[in-house]
Amino acid sequence: MSAATWRERLLGKARDPLSPDTRHSIALAAFLAWVGLGADGLSSSAYGPEEAFRALGPHTHLALFLAIATAVTVFVVALAYNQVIELFPTGGGGYRVSTALLGPSAGLVSGSALIVDYVLTIAISVASGTDALFSLLPPDWQPFKLGTACGMVIVLLWLNLRGAKESISFLLPIFIGFVLTHALLIGWGVLAHARGLPALVPDTLREVHAFSKEAGWVFVLALFLKAYSLGGGTYTGIEAVSNNVDRLAEPVVHTGKLTMLLMAFSLAFTAAGIILLYLLWQAQPAPGQTLNAVVFGNILAEMGLQGGSQVAALTAVLAFEAGLLFVAANTGFLGGPSVLANMAADSWMPHRFRYLSNRLVTENGIVLMGIGALAILLLTGGEVSVLVVLYSINVFLTFSLSLAGLSRYWIKNRRNPLHKAHWSRRLALSLAGLAITSAILAVTVVEKFFEGGWVTLLITGLLIAACIGVRAHYRDTRRRIALIDEVFADQAFGSEASPPAPDPLAPTAAFLVGSSRGGGLHALLWVQRMFPGHFKNFVFINARTVDAQAYGGPEALEAMRVQSATSLKYFERFCNSYGLAADSRLGYGTDVVQTLDKLITEVLQKYPNTIVFASKLVFKRENIITRLLHNQAIDALQRRMHINGRQMMVLPMLID
Repeated sequence: MSAATWRERLLGKARDPLSPDTRHSIALAAFLAWVGLGADGLSSSAYGPEEAFRALGPHTHLALFLAIATAVTVFVVALAYNQVIELFPTGGGGYRVSTALLGPSAGLVSGSALIVDYVLTIAISVASGTDALFSLLPPDWQPFKLGTACGMVIVLLWLNLRGAKESISFLLPIFIGFVLTHALLIGWGVLAHARGLPALVPDTLREVHAFSKEAGWVFVLALFLKAYSLGGGTYTGIEAVSNNVDRLAEPVVHTGKLTMLLMAFSLAFTAAGIILLYLLWQAQPAPGQTLNAVVFGNILAEMGLQGGSQVAALTAVLAFEAGLLFVAANTGFLGGPSVLANMAADSWMPHRFRYLSNRLVTENGIVLMGIGALAILLLTGGEVSVLVVLYSINVFLTFSLSLAGLSRYWIKNRRNPLHKAHWSRRLALSLAGLAITSAILAVTVVEKFFEGGWVTLLITGLLIAACIGVRAHYRDTRRRIALIDEVFADQAFGSEASPPAPDPLAPTAAFLVGSSRGGGLHALLWVQRMFPGHFKNFVFINARTVDAQAYGGPEALEAMRVQSATSLKYFERFCNSYGLAADSRLGYGTDVVQTLDKLITEVLQKYPNTIVFASKLVFKRENIITRLLHNQAIDALQRRMHINGRQMMVLPMLID
């Protein structure tokens, strides 16, 4: 069985990127987007509220204010990110906002932080889910925990290579089970104390007043802010929708806002509700159990479940909680590749991260996310206590940069007639979000820096440095190619008015051309100089890659079609002006090598006496960077052509 057949069996049949039905079939409606992109935030209710509540120590009466602050914060950040969806409907989220509104350097920091955060999202979610799963198993199973976590990463990687919608559909029952069980327990747990609810507020105010007299208001406020900030993991994942707007069903802005609304309501209800349960049920830590397990066990007992039935019900609830953490890990496989694709479009990352697979997913990005998560799991031994320290910093760095950019945008556009009616309200919302997220960021960095937070900052800094190097290399290469284009820019056209028609049986030279006219003319003139008068037909072949940016909408695809057709027509007219027969072939696909191979086959069927010529960038100082960033397609195509007994000559185009 061939490798292509095995690939199709594992990942599914290829999709046509130009079919109008394809985009519709893979676009995410609001409900599926809520499942795929909202699970990260919702799953944080398994650990975020508990970390905040534990930070209060014996002063649990502050939990009422903590629950209110948590719910309000979720809505403030979510509503602020609705502005991102409106202003940047093609996706990109925090990276695109920071780049456009604060500059490329801020965008680089935001994008690098998001990439590290998404890798950590996968690692910590899988590790937490595995911990929860193994807490239901006998202790002698513990040695298999790390292997299970790594295996789960591989399963999620495979599901996402098949397509975003497929991975979400597979994980949908787990998400629904979590939402239903937790809504039931939170609702029952609060209503069971309905009689005491009217007295809760005055009792809390009285206790807080007494506490302030004893310790002072400054200490009370400091304790509350510390607990509030340490529960900041609750808000991670809110940015995922704005990063993936291009995946949503039309109209994308409406779908994005509806998804954010579903996410905000579910997260606010779950996180604030769990904190309220801790307070109402006076939850106390128990050995080997989370606070969620303690309070849910008490609620199930109050519901009348005893003995084996109580254990079974609690096991089901915690299993759904563990399962949702696996669903949350999937958010990293959706959001991370999207950020990589946007950064690759701006040349911060290798361009290969823009390319879509034949299943129309950014395959290279998905694989990188999986490898990164596996590396983190192996280096940390899958210890959640270590991973959680690494996890919380970067997302609030991105939040703060995005909200700073939005604040600046509304200030600059306050006199714009389009924004005159609402700029002040939106500025106030952005500034409120900025104050919240920057305060959480500052407290988190201070609290966690020497506990391992410095590792996150170091990794992010190294990634930023690598991105700067990649972009500098691409910029220098483009400059040198532009110099070559300038040499051929004034290449005069001939005066032949009636060129001959191509003769299918005559010797034919086929040229692989791209966006650089200089490269195509360099190859054409080189062949004419080396084989004077031998070739009678000249065929120009252009394969355009439908990547993550081109697949952003019909306008982008149409612009690509027009640009490609114009480029090919230029080469045809140039040959015709000198009395040379010319033809062209244009194709679109997600894999440039497969598309070129298909086009070359068509040319050989019409012109059997064809030799294919292609230009290859050659660097005087070749190194691992130049090999990583250039020429993969040409090398792979030449190998495929030679294996199939076809002739292809590679012409060197010296860059430096």
